[in-house]
Amino acid sequence: MRWKDRRRSTNVDDRRGQSMKKGAAIGGGGIIMALIAIFLLGKDPAQVMQGMQQQQAQTPQQSKPYQSSPQEEAVKDFMSVVMADTEDTWGRIFQNAGQQYPPPTLVLYSGATQTACGVGQAASGPFYCPGDQDIYIDMAFLNELQRMGASGDFAVAYVLAHEVGHHIQTITGTSSKVRQRQARARSKAEANDLQVRMELQADCYAGVWANHTQQRTQFLERGDVEEAIKAAASVGDDTIMQRAGIPPRKENFTHGTSQQRMQWFNRGIQSGDIRQCDTGI
Repeated sequence: MRWKDRRRSTNVDDRRGQSMKKGAAIGGGGIIMALIAIFLLGKDPAQVMQGMQQQQAQTPQQSKPYQSSPQEEAVKDFMSVVMADTEDTWGRIFQNAGQQYPPPTLVLYSGATQTACGVGQAASGPFYCPGDQDIYIDMAFLNELQRMGASGDFAVAYVLAHEVGHHIQTITGTSSKVRQRQARARSKAEANDLQVRMELQADCYAGVWANHTQQRTQFLERGDVEEAIKAAASVGDDTIMQRAGIPPRKENFTHGTSQQRMQWFNRGIQSGDIRQCDTGI
C-alpha cells in the first residue's frame, strides 16, 4: 500500500502511557476469551469491558512515560494516513450527497482507557463507541490480529475502515434503527441476525472506501486486496469458533461467516456504490 508521502489525519488521540489499569496485564488467553464473548456470544463490547473492570481493580493513574518502538511509531504513522484517507473519501461521498461528513477520532491507548462505552481494554479488540463517536485500538491487538492470520498493512487498513463503517452507520441513523429492532426481537438469534447484517454492511462500506480511495490516489499495490479479504476471512464467526474448538452455530453468529465477510467486502470494493451495501437491515 502506497502511503508514506500522504496526508496524516489530525484526528488521532494518542493516549499511550496513560493507564487506567492496576494489576497484571491481560494476556493472550484473556484477549481470546474476550473476543469469543464479543464476536461469538453476542456480547456488547461495553458490557465485556465493564465485566473485566469488575474483575480487576481499576483506578485512573499516570504510568511511566510510554516507550514506543520505531516499528510501533511506523504503524501509528500508517494508521493516521488511513484515517486521513477515510476522511477525504467519505467527505467527498457525503458532499456529493449534499451532506457534511463529521469524522471520528482514532484513539490509541495502552492497557486501558476511559470511553463513553466504558473502560476500553486491549482484550476488547478494536471497537467503535457510538457514545463519543471515536474508534479505539490498543496497538498490542495488532499482534493478535497477525496470529489470527491477518497480516500486511492493508489488513490493518481494512480493520480501521470497518470501524469507520460503524461510524457511518451511527451518523446516518442505521445503528439506532437496528438497536430498536433488536430491542423488539423475539429471540436472541433474531437479534444476532440483525447484528450480523450490521457487521457485513460495515465490511461493505470498507470496500466502498477502498474503491473510491483507489480511484482518487492509486494507493493499492499488488496483494493488498488479498490481504484485506484474508483479514475478513480470519475474523469470520465460523473460523473463530473452529479455532476456539467451538462447533459453529448460526444462531450464535454476530459478525457473519468468513465467506460472508469476504463477499460483502468484495461487493463494496468492486462496485464502489454505497447502495450495494444493503444487507436487509
